[in-house]
Amino acid sequence: MTNTAKKSNVALVTIALFVATFMAAIEGTIVSTAMPTIVGDLHGVALMNWVFSIFLLTNAIATPIYGKLADSIGRKPMFIGGIAIFIFGSVMSGLSHSMVVLIIWRAIQGIGAGSILPISNTIIADIYPLEKRAQVLGLNSSAWGIASVIAPLLGGFIVDQLSWHWIFFINLPIGLIVMVMVQLYLHEEKRSVKSRMDIGGTWWLTIMLLAVMYAFQLLGQSPIQWQIVAACFLITVIALVMFIRRERIAADPLIPMELFDNRTFVIQNMVAFLVCGFLIGYEVYLPDWTQGILGLRASMAGFAITPSSLMWIVGSFIAGKLLVRTTPHNIINLSLFFVLVGGVIMVLIPDYTPFTAFLLISVICGTGFGLTVTTSMISVQNTVKPTEIGVATSFNTLARTLGQTLMISIFGIVMNTTMLRGVRQTDGTTLKMMDKLINPMTVDQLNANVLPKLRTILYQSLHNVFIVALLLILVAFVVNFAGRKKKNQRID
Repeated sequence: MTNTAKKSNVALVTIALFVATFMAAIEGTIVSTAMPTIVGDLHGVALMNWVFSIFLLTNAIATPIYGKLADSIGRKPMFIGGIAIFIFGSVMSGLSHSMVVLIIWRAIQGIGAGSILPISNTIIADIYPLEKRAQVLGLNSSAWGIASVIAPLLGGFIVDQLSWHWIFFINLPIGLIVMVMVQLYLHEEKRSVKSRMDIGGTWWLTIMLLAVMYAFQLLGQSPIQWQIVAACFLITVIALVMFIRRERIAADPLIPMELFDNRTFVIQNMVAFLVCGFLIGYEVYLPDWTQGILGLRASMAGFAITPSSLMWIVGSFIAGKLLVRTTPHNIINLSLFFVLVGGVIMVLIPDYTPFTAFLLISVICGTGFGLTVTTSMISVQNTVKPTEIGVATSFNTLARTLGQTLMISIFGIVMNTTMLRGVRQTDGTTLKMMDKLINPMTVDQLNANVLPKLRTILYQSLHNVFIVALLLILVAFVVNFAGRKKKNQRID
């Protein structure tokens, strides 16, 4: 047991970490419920998407920086500092009087949120032994799935009973409680900063992430501005080259390039990237099926993916048992098999599949997600030196974030392209009708005679999205196969 675990109140610290993770997770989705009200109040429908995008952008950019600072300065001060920035951005977002101002403060909020998940998981690595750590990581990660179900209900209640401002203000008391709990009950040895912050590396990494994520944001919009997209990808390549050159000569690099000489580190992060790309497609588009094709209400659509959150914990528990008995390579093969089965079912099922089938898919995929994400995180934590656990954890978090952010744009292109082709080939249908079909509150406005045609188009569009998602899992199998060793050793 580490000194941090011996001196800390492990139970109360774990509760604080879960609350913080849930707070950050729900903030990413609760805003969508309040957005119609926010747009009506602040009059900025053209800028609406940036309220979401800027939060993801700054969150991703801040993540590796916090990981490095957590290793050099300490988990506790960086976690508390990140929470402070998050609740400051939340309060100022609630006070916003225009959409532009709201976007600026959402950027600050995202910078703070970038500390929560990676440092939470790093602290868990400090205070829990291997097998127990997997279970706690699974519980902590399940906060995102739980938030996806609760956020629409909570957001609607807050907007109806209070105002949209309170979806941001509510973070203030919660954040303060978390800060106090961590300050009082987490005890760690003081660390000394060995050298100055790698400003050059931070600068080039920020440019690279900003350019690539903005490019994929543009790819998800219509019409696509190809010249700007091409310029962003060019900037991404240049920034990546400059970042690698900088890190090779830096005295204390932001992300040590030696980490990428470790095959396990590289493979596990690539698998996490691909599986989380599948995950975002599953979470976003499966509810579209239950709403648009089966005609169920939004609450029931949310319940279609709820079992995956519960089985995520089960998958993490299984991962903890297996990590002390077999290799990460073998566990990932098992986890990918679960996700593959779920993905194949999603591709093969007919349009009017019973709702219970989606619960089965959720159980299968959730188990695979828990196994994969937990195994990849613990594997990268255990393949680096203790002084680099924060960097390794934050990079794993960044890989998962990028997988979701980049793939949601690709899925959007597939979805929109298929729907557009379907509408053009089907008489009496339009894209506006497709929007009404997906929304259970407006589907009644459509003529009953045209509903079968629209649902056929939606089914084909979702079918193509799930085919692309399935390809990600097949690629993940190939990546994991390439990473096998002649003499695999389990994690000790």
